[in-house]
Amino acid sequence: MPLPTPNVTPCRPLSNTTNVDPGYRSNFCAIGALPTPPQDAGCKRRIAQLDETPSKRPKVVTDPTAEDFCKGGDVDVGVVNNRTRRRTMFHLLRTTSLRPPNALARTILPSRRILQSFVSSHKSDVYTCHSLTSTQFVTQPYACAYSNGAKRCSTPFLAVATEEGSVMILNTSKRQDWEFESQRTLFQPHYNGIFDIKWNLDDSILATASGDKNTHLASVETQQVIQVLQGHSSTVKCIAWNPSHPDLLSTGSRDGNIYLWDLRVATNRENTRTSERASPLGPVMAIDAAHRQEKNKGGRRKTTPLPRSVTGLLYSNPYALVSCGSFNGTLNMWDLRQPQASATGKRTKRHVPTVPACTSPTDPTMLHGARRARGLMTLCAGSGPTTGLLFALGADNYIHAYDSSSLIPVESITHPKMLSSFYVRLASSPCGRWLASGCTAKSGSLFLYDVSNVGRLSPTIPPTTAVELRGQTGEVGAVDWATDMIASCADDRTVRVWRPDLDVYQDCIAHPEGRVWEWSWSTETNPT
Repeated sequence: MPLPTPNVTPCRPLSNTTNVDPGYRSNFCAIGALPTPPQDAGCKRRIAQLDETPSKRPKVVTDPTAEDFCKGGDVDVGVVNNRTRRRTMFHLLRTTSLRPPNALARTILPSRRILQSFVSSHKSDVYTCHSLTSTQFVTQPYACAYSNGAKRCSTPFLAVATEEGSVMILNTSKRQDWEFESQRTLFQPHYNGIFDIKWNLDDSILATASGDKNTHLASVETQQVIQVLQGHSSTVKCIAWNPSHPDLLSTGSRDGNIYLWDLRVATNRENTRTSERASPLGPVMAIDAAHRQEKNKGGRRKTTPLPRSVTGLLYSNPYALVSCGSFNGTLNMWDLRQPQASATGKRTKRHVPTVPACTSPTDPTMLHGARRARGLMTLCAGSGPTTGLLFALGADNYIHAYDSSSLIPVESITHPKMLSSFYVRLASSPCGRWLASGCTAKSGSLFLYDVSNVGRLSPTIPPTTAVELRGQTGEVGAVDWATDMIASCADDRTVRVWRPDLDVYQDCIAHPEGRVWEWSWSTETNPT
């Protein structure tokens, strides 16, 4: 006998009740279709247990009132308070996005007002270069360089090389006018003028290029010469440390040659006259006549052609070395991985000169109405917004920007009052936005440029204008940057440090008659 059909269904059929308001569940059987939940109803979520790994990825926001984050049902919102941190202008400018040169990019707001706020105190920001000889009290500075740590917000140690071959290490931290100067370190690695000085990667060794044809490496801790690099036949003009290896460096000289040195290699050359008893080293690689030689001016008498001096060296990467010379405005890039080539004849063995991997296709010193090419004095690399650019100071009173990969000239900037010579240097700020250049005029001027928009293709970019700072007398030659400060060396035997201080600058502008005895500042007005 078949079972009777029940009047009431024993179990309710399965149904989807997700996101259904509890108030509607009682009327579920009376409603044919699923109801639409109200707009203000929150999403139903299963509560995770204490011993269960959360399956949702938390999202961190800094604004607890942000509605866009609180509406999402699949995101856990957590509120995190920003950590308080001192923000210097160099840190803010360093966060600018990088871009390749000659590419369409956003225009960076000009920072001329920041450059105008650089001031220098007559009491606490001026350092006199004392002499080690008994015949004079002061000596003239030739070169200066801040330590690598000073460019990374560490203690600003400044190394100053002088005309008599001595080196001073100064602590240029900001101090009050009534405070004493920090104890300086003074030693003499050479007995001839030092034309370039550079810190190694860990700031433990100072390399000095001198007119005695040698390059000395001195320990910062002991102030003793630990290595002598010999090989050049004329004055050594420039030094460049390899950015990825602490034992490799390169030097350029007035003899037109570029030598590469490896401090791990010792030669069997006899020890020459050195009071420090340091055995000399020879180069491991030589680039002879890096920028060719002067041509003979005719005549029956045969004379040896003069070499073209190498005035600047720069590593664009660990394997590529860029050089500039005193003859024209072209740059040469050398591949250091290229082996030395030589050709053997029947009777003699002749040397085949090294060929540069890349050369500037055009000479920017000929693009401003010049009748002949002019040389370049110094090189520096950009960073931050100017990454991918190289800057060179020319004898035509222009600063030329090059693409670091192709060495193509990009742009040239100048100031009507800027005059250059082979003793004037160029330096780039740690943030990469600014350049500093000395001047050979007797007014003691220092020029600051905002180069953050150099090479950008935009019709709205204003022309690059310089800010002139006056606080010294005679030619301003060596300059270098550190975090929130810049140092300049002049013929008046002093080193002056400039710092941005908007309050002091506005006070000097408002009361110039009273502040002129205490401060030096820029007296230029903003261009219209």
